[in-house]
Amino acid sequence: MASRVRHPIHLKRAYEDPAPGDGQRVLVDGLWPRGITKVDMQIETWLRAIAPSAELRRWFGHDPARWDAFRERYFAELAANPEALAQLRAYRGRGPVTLLYAARDEEHNNAVALRDYLMHGPG
Repeated sequence: MASRVRHPIHLKRAYEDPAPGDGQRVLVDGLWPRGITKVDMQIETWLRAIAPSAELRRWFGHDPARWDAFRERYFAELAANPEALAQLRAYRGRGPVTLLYAARDEEHNNAVALRDYLMHGPG
């Protein structure tokens, strides 16, 4: 049985300039980042379906005190969304992927949680 190639997953704010090492740039937010165009962002795709639900996003409100509960709830949403995960895994199968997000908090955002889910599973 052949092993699956696991290319790196990078994280970057959508407002940061693209870099050659980014590979495929995938926006993983449910809302388009303010003040930036698709051309400027240089994205491969916008995977809105993989973003946290609007209800979960509003509940979290980027409050670090809710981070652990947010991750648990978001992981449950991801587990119930195999189609979106399959799309992202297909990009990752082709090379490095950079998950783009708009949040100011670089440690407590959906892209961080999504990367952890992809790399380590829901546990």
